[in-house]
Amino acid sequence: MRQITVAATQMECDWDRPGNIARAERLVRQAAAEGANMVLIQELFETPYFCQDQFHDHFNLAHPFEGNPLIAHFAALAAELSVVLPVSYFERAGQTAYNSIAIVDADGSVLGNYRKSHIPDGPGYTEKFYFSPGDTGFRVWPTRFGKIGVGICWDQWFPESARAMALGGAEILFYPTAIGSEPQDPSLDSAAHWQRVMQGHAGANLMPLVASNRIGTERGLNGTEITFYGSSFIADPTGAKLVEADRDSESVLLATFDLDAIAHQRRSWGVFRDRRPDLYGALTTLDGRHPTAAGR
Repeated sequence: MRQITVAATQMECDWDRPGNIARAERLVRQAAAEGANMVLIQELFETPYFCQDQFHDHFNLAHPFEGNPLIAHFAALAAELSVVLPVSYFERAGQTAYNSIAIVDADGSVLGNYRKSHIPDGPGYTEKFYFSPGDTGFRVWPTRFGKIGVGICWDQWFPESARAMALGGAEILFYPTAIGSEPQDPSLDSAAHWQRVMQGHAGANLMPLVASNRIGTERGLNGTEITFYGSSFIADPTGAKLVEADRDSESVLLATFDLDAIAHQRRSWGVFRDRRPDLYGALTTLDGRHPTAAGR
């Protein structure tokens, strides 16, 4: 038996960066006090979701992976509390920038860096202005409490991302997020859709999944606003939601899993044994044609 307890958090963010960091730290401490071994903080929690606007000065928010003060702060916290912490941040790398996450183990060591692979571009979510597509590939991190796969927000809509991490040996999937209303059409509400897609990843790969979103209304510089709909949740290996936050409240959610029992269940179902990668060539193309059909 290998029991671990995971936590999802959600909170509001504003332009008081030290205040956001302190708020996130308080939620991590609360989760650890309640028994969490791994705690997920939402995407880009150090600031508001600045991608509502294409504003050049926002590039000054980015910092390199090496010597990053935000990562160092949460690495010290992880060591103090003996918890695993994926830390989302805006990364400056030479002449480009990424939406990245540093994986901090329970002893405070930084295991490495993942750069968001899928970069969205739409009204209010103009991430392509700021972020280059990640070049790290999907990675699996061997932490003290188990092997984890971590995607970032838009990555969560792609089953290939989850499957790649599962095939790489992940035992739990984590998705920090910033998603809410659509500035161009306030009647659109993707909260339930967002959850169901990730529940499918959990069920298809027979592994727990943790999703953390932000809350609150954030206003852009040009009259737009996004109301983030929270609804953070933890799903079991069948995709069922075990715990779920509401749309408005600062929250800490916990769930406990036996990773050995889940591994047995995953092997018994045979979803990896019965895969047919020889038939999946179309997945390596953008237009859906089998690679051998290229040029016809």
